[in-house]
Amino acid sequence: MADKANSDTSSFESQFAQRVVSARWRVIAATLALVALATSGVQFLTLSTNYRMFFDENNPELQAFDALEAAYGKSDSVIFVVAPEDGDTFSREALAATLWLTERGWHVPYSTRVDSLANFQHTTVVDDDLSVSDFVKSEMLDSADERNRIRETALSDPRLVGNLLARDGGVSAVQVTVALPEEAQVIRVPEIEAFSRALAVKTEEKFPGIDIRLVGTVIISHAFAQAALDSQKIFIPLCFLIMALVLTVLTRRLSGVVGIMIMMILSVISAMGLGGWVGLPFSPFVSAAPTIILMIVVANCVHLLVTAQQRLKAGDSKDIAIAEAIRVNLYPIFLASATTALGFFSLNFAEVPPHRHLGTFVGFGILVSFALSVTLLPALLSLFPIRASKEKSAEHHDALMGMISEFVLGNQKALLFGLFGVVLAMAAVIPRNELNDVMVHFFDERMEFRQDTDFVDENLSGNTVLEYSVISPDGITSPTFLSDVSDFTAWLRDQPEVRHVGVITDTFKHINQIMHGGASEAYRLPESRDLTAQYMLLYELSLPFGLDLNNQVDLDRVSARVTVTAETLSSQEVLALDRRAEDWLRDNTAYVNEAKGSGPSLLFAHMGLRNIKSMLGGTALVLLGISLILILAFRSFRLGTVSLVPNFVPAVIGFGVWGLTVGEIGASLSVVVAMTVGIVVDDTVHFLSKYQRARLEYGFSPEDAVSHAFQTVGRAVFTTTLVLVAGFLILLLAPFIPTAQVGLLTALIIGFALVFDFLLLPPLLIATDRYAQASPTATG
Repeated sequence: MADKANSDTSSFESQFAQRVVSARWRVIAATLALVALATSGVQFLTLSTNYRMFFDENNPELQAFDALEAAYGKSDSVIFVVAPEDGDTFSREALAATLWLTERGWHVPYSTRVDSLANFQHTTVVDDDLSVSDFVKSEMLDSADERNRIRETALSDPRLVGNLLARDGGVSAVQVTVALPEEAQVIRVPEIEAFSRALAVKTEEKFPGIDIRLVGTVIISHAFAQAALDSQKIFIPLCFLIMALVLTVLTRRLSGVVGIMIMMILSVISAMGLGGWVGLPFSPFVSAAPTIILMIVVANCVHLLVTAQQRLKAGDSKDIAIAEAIRVNLYPIFLASATTALGFFSLNFAEVPPHRHLGTFVGFGILVSFALSVTLLPALLSLFPIRASKEKSAEHHDALMGMISEFVLGNQKALLFGLFGVVLAMAAVIPRNELNDVMVHFFDERMEFRQDTDFVDENLSGNTVLEYSVISPDGITSPTFLSDVSDFTAWLRDQPEVRHVGVITDTFKHINQIMHGGASEAYRLPESRDLTAQYMLLYELSLPFGLDLNNQVDLDRVSARVTVTAETLSSQEVLALDRRAEDWLRDNTAYVNEAKGSGPSLLFAHMGLRNIKSMLGGTALVLLGISLILILAFRSFRLGTVSLVPNFVPAVIGFGVWGLTVGEIGASLSVVVAMTVGIVVDDTVHFLSKYQRARLEYGFSPEDAVSHAFQTVGRAVFTTTLVLVAGFLILLLAPFIPTAQVGLLTALIIGFALVFDFLLLPPLLIATDRYAQASPTATG
């Protein structure tokens, strides 16, 4: 039968195989030239460092946030958290550190504003005129009475407490607002971060006993970039090491390992170059792309390598064995690559741009991998000193495959009903998964940034920020409008999760109080529009440069900003708080125009649901596309339909297990189904192709065809699954949590896919084959 197959030189596969082997040097030269051309695009790759990379320009929440920043100025910042070891931020040393850091904060690159306890604009009345000055001055530091006055005043001011000052007075903050340039942020963000980090170190050296922690949006952006770079330092070397070890153990031949390693390197650099040519950026989520490509390369190459070794063992010469390996595997590798690429390219349906970029990078890598695995790899193998394995490992693998085959054939009904029962049970627990995307929780707790943000949440303020721009049809000095805003602020402060609310009405109340001798009952809004306008004018004229009110009210003075800071909330909790706020505004104010919430926290809270909705179409397209490809490829509606079962149900099992063990999914996991269906279909394709070849070419019965498939492709399927699972588990080491979660869930699903390919697919094939034979109306 093998002779018959080898003599079939009229087929395209045979002609292609023979030409690759006979023209090996030209094939090597041509492929290397094309790889060099593709790789040259690496020069155009850019590193995306801003959290805005997760959102399209037409995202409604991002547009609302952009509109807010257009009205009140950009809110990019670096926040220095001053944490005295003795827990007293009003001690002489702590106040001196805050004052010193406030002065140096203006030297942070691109800084436009510095806010702290030290330069908080303290308002007093002198001869019926407003006097505004810095809250803390150097000459006050040596006086215990002055420090006590500062403590008492600060801890009673709602503008400070929960914002720049902890409620217990143990921690304070120096917030530096920066005008981050739109261009070259990959350079500007590290520049600001490095300067700020050095300044924090200098502060700690100058003021012993004072701990400085860095947070803020600029630090977040740098953390994204750092996570991407750190991931590559881990992923690439470890992946190569694991792949080399696995391949060495399973193939027992250095030549095969070297050949596949060359394929891995060329596929990855070509994919990165092609991504550069089409203008794709590199980001933390995309950092998984090289690792995934490496694994797909191994999956493609192992099938060809194992077949070549089997033919050498059967007595074929090296060139004939390689040509036969190409002939037998060309079509299955093409189908596997096409379906896997379709799965990853379907990620372009995702709402989140980095997910689309990942899909495109990996899709490019898969296409390159296919081309190289059927051209360059065979050409290289024909030059390497390969020979049939004399080790008994292959025999052990064949014996193991025989045992699995016998088990499956002897327990067909039990496996069919049992495994479908497991699928139904796991499907029932999938709803236990809840959507949750918290930006600061994207980073592993080992990262300094994550530790600092957790410290802020526990000791100062919160990591959840919601922004509202409330618009007055009659200007912000309208008493009715200000009363509505004040009531809204009071309601927000009553919410248990809220730590601080920043709003201009607090300033108006404070000014009104001091203008009435400091009486507590005078802490209220001015009674008339004219009085409010007068207070605001006097106050603004007294403010120093860089500390105006434009971050609280717009230039036209028709809208006011309400900034809500809350404890770290889950996505559902953020959305619930926002809904309650909007409902309160609608039901309790008559003068405030509709105000929609915005800000980074809401952006990420909406991201998961949006991505899932967008990926429903992508996943459906993948399933439909793969089924159509397989129906056409196998020329069998039955085989194409049956193939979907072992490809889709592993995802059901995977998400069921995730629901039982973790219970939270984010936007990153919404792409896993489409991605894994494209990956796991590879093994199904190879099993089906061997099964169909045995049925059609060799005339085997369904049971014998299953045994033949196990013996010819079972070892390769096991090897590729082991490689893929090991490779995706490497992603667990990522400092970027969404990448680690994708790695773990994907590894689970791929592992389950092997189980279903071995235990469910064969009984399903036999059952449907028998049904087709028994029913005259059934179609192949």
